[in-house]
Amino acid sequence: MRYTEAKEHTPGRLHELFADPYHAFDNDSHERQLHIRVMLYLLAVRPMQRELLTLRVIHGWENGGCEPVDLKFVEYPLSDITDLHRAADEFTEAMKNNTAFPEQQGSLLAKPLSDAIADAEADGQPLDDETKARPARWPSFEGGLALYTLFKMYHRLVYGEDDAYRSSQCRTSQGMREIHEFHLEDGEFAFLIPPGRHFTTEKTLLILHESQLEPFKRLLIASTPLFETV
Repeated sequence: MRYTEAKEHTPGRLHELFADPYHAFDNDSHERQLHIRVMLYLLAVRPMQRELLTLRVIHGWENGGCEPVDLKFVEYPLSDITDLHRAADEFTEAMKNNTAFPEQQGSLLAKPLSDAIADAEADGQPLDDETKARPARWPSFEGGLALYTLFKMYHRLVYGEDDAYRSSQCRTSQGMREIHEFHLEDGEFAFLIPPGRHFTTEKTLLILHESQLEPFKRLLIASTPLFETV
């Protein structure tokens, strides 16, 4: 296993704000709503003001399915709340008209997985069908631990998770990123942010399932007046 590819439960940017971020968003936490709004300001509002926030909406997995090839996505640059409205409206219209959800070319998991398997085999590492097909076995080859980490994040965003917050690190095609994952009564979403000082100059990625567009929009709209951004 290449542990430099990804690490679970690592300190991240929210540890600079909260003494115990793992419990700051629990339902029984004191000042939970304030914690949520401070988090949104740091991870969403500030990158949006800098035009460094991209929304990735995922869909395609349903009824327990989780095949990498079936995970679809579309991305939207967000520079203000209007952009978020526009993204949500596209999915609402598709649902009303019973048409396909917006989708863009590319693969979040299937193509990177195929490439990593091909590289491992080219380097002389034999991989059986079970290793290729089972995400829990992916860490046995180069690049697989990062893919497994991202797979688990996507799976939790689609199917839910008991923990209100998770913090980890993962190597992506854009470099190392902190993953801040939230599973709240108010909505479920994750942020992939550049580490350290790069947070102010490189893009932040907001990821959520299409079913969470409206809840996240309501949450952000309720929060932004506090920071006078609309």
